[in-house]
Amino acid sequence: MRDVIKMVVVLGLICGIAAALLAGVRMVTMEKIEYQELKFVKGPVIMEVFKGCTNNPIKDRFKLKYNEKEINFFPGVFDGETNVVAFETQGSGFGGDIGMIMAVNLENDTVSGIGITTHKETPGVGARAKDSEPFKNSFNGLSVNEIIRVKKDGGKVDAVSGATITSRGVCEGANLGSEIYKNLKSDILAKLKEIK
Repeated sequence: MRDVIKMVVVLGLICGIAAALLAGVRMVTMEKIEYQELKFVKGPVIMEVFKGCTNNPIKDRFKLKYNEKEINFFPGVFDGETNVVAFETQGSGFGGDIGMIMAVNLENDTVSGIGITTHKETPGVGARAKDSEPFKNSFNGLSVNEIIRVKKDGGKVDAVSGATITSRGVCEGANLGSEIYKNLKSDILAKLKEIK
């Protein structure tokens, strides 16, 4: 009986030490992992929606809380002014969540770019939304103060042919992004003054 208790205690100690080491490694590497994900997964999309910016939006990023979730915001400098901000949002597509980056012009509250970072949409159908320039460009100039919809639903967005559910999911993500932006605009502007 003593041997069994001794084994249980030793095993418990080993598990506790291993858990502490794993937690320590996670804490030390968390920031580096996040930066690598931003640089290689989201970074190309961020740079796509920020064509022509003169800063490094990934390095200049900041975080704000929305509904208990921290969201990355990426400021874009154009013509010497920080007048565009991009951030993460998401919608629901045919195959699951669609991760997106949405850029908004701070001066006129309009969408200045949209890009898809992650998705599980059907290859050759819904997956085409990620690379379809006409689809992505149809968001440019839309007001964040209006509901964003595909033309089929009475909106202004050109849906990807054969991928209406995916197109609606991206619109859903843009509408969520609009809500995030409207609720946090004053915080975004205050944060931008801090980093200048």
